[in-house]
Amino acid sequence: MTDKQPHTSAPPPPQKKPLIPETGHPRIDRFMAPISHLVSRFQSIPAVMHFIRAGERFNDRLGSQFGAAITYFSFLSLIPILMVSFAAVGFVLASQPDLLTSLINKIVNSISDPMLANTLKNTVNTAVQQRTTVGVTGLLLALYSGISWMGNLREAIRAQSRDVWERNPQDSEKIYHKYTRDFISLTGLVFALIITLSLTSIAGSAQAAIVHALGLDTIAWLRPVMTIIALTISVLANYLLFLWIFWILPRHKPRKKALFRGTLLAAGGFEVIKFIMTLTLPKLASSPSGAAFGSVLGLMAFFYFFARLTLFCAAWIATAKYQDDEEPSPPSSDT
Repeated sequence: MTDKQPHTSAPPPPQKKPLIPETGHPRIDRFMAPISHLVSRFQSIPAVMHFIRAGERFNDRLGSQFGAAITYFSFLSLIPILMVSFAAVGFVLASQPDLLTSLINKIVNSISDPMLANTLKNTVNTAVQQRTTVGVTGLLLALYSGISWMGNLREAIRAQSRDVWERNPQDSEKIYHKYTRDFISLTGLVFALIITLSLTSIAGSAQAAIVHALGLDTIAWLRPVMTIIALTISVLANYLLFLWIFWILPRHKPRKKALFRGTLLAAGGFEVIKFIMTLTLPKLASSPSGAAFGSVLGLMAFFYFFARLTLFCAAWIATAKYQDDEEPSPPSSDT
């Protein structure tokens, strides 16, 4: 009598959970089945699957938390910039005493409260007298905060771009290399931002000037055409800005096809953010509380949405899959 060998079979493959679970009620399940099928077909579209992969990576790698940190450092960096601007105004007023006297007289005449008028008058005089100290201090603080902001943005984008969440030992670098790299990146970003704002402002001003110079103000259909042209130039300027960010900041250069498409997605999304902020900020500032805090809240919201958009598009670029991608070869098993 021979012992029977136990019959072993491969475990069944895990079944995919339905998108909409069954409720146990036949009528409800019969009604929800077509909806679940449509949702499943919609999620099987390659573009939708790509967005789902990018969203999962964005959430798994703390995209919202990184976005909040970038917003904090962005808002904090404005303080030394305001100090430099304050010092610049002081230099202008010191070289033009007539303008300084006129400004002080306008402050005194426009404010009924003598104590508040005297406080503002002393503030202007202090800005003029301490312009050098405020300017140098603000410049040093602006340089330090700007480099720190760039370092946080770089680490956040690299966290989305790496193949694994953990940072590799090869990614560590010496502190002077890190600050030098961040300073160069910050300088490049400032130049890219200047080019972006210049293109946008030139497009907006040239649109009205050209139409007026040609005497075409009465042509109704020309305004939408010029608006589309200005919008295209603005999106192109945004494209140059994000192309610099996604090409320079990641440690490993992304594929060009994913880089160009992800940059276009970021440029369009940034234009949508600017459009929404343009519509909402005037309404926010119309209320008494909005007049006091509306600009601060609007600025924080702008930084936050910019940071989230940047990190999501970085995740989108990193999770791009195309037909010409090489599939990893399965490990060989010894027989």
